Amino acid sequence: MKIPGPDHPITVEPFADTVTVVFNGKTVARSSNALKMQEAAYPPVYYIPLDDVDRAVMAKTAHRTYCPYKGDASYYTVTVGIESAENAVWAYEAPYDAVGAIAGHVAFYADRVDSLTVG
Repeated sequence: MKIPGPDHPITVEPFADTVTVVFNGKTVARSSNALKMQEAAYPPVYYIPLDDVDRAVMAKTAHRTYCPYKGDASYYTVTVGIESAENAVWAYEAPYDAVGAIAGHVAFYADRVDSLTVG
């Protein structure tokens, strides 16, 4: 486990606007309670509370990854109608304390859904 610091800063803060995710023409997530994670020089990632996600369109996959700053990530495939996006969603179900706020939230890969809009 690594702790965020000056060489690899990570901030997690409430996002003041709305995040909307559309897949195959259907809004699968919309939240005004998302968290914005800024990690080092990477683009920001928006973590959406599970309560604001249509979980009926998500199915957990066997895919897993590990981040030394955040912990173990689980993945989900999104299916709407006959279209699916494999491993389009990820979650840190038991994140490390430094990013503990993202527990109970998921993030979407913008390039695997129709749109991910902020604002």
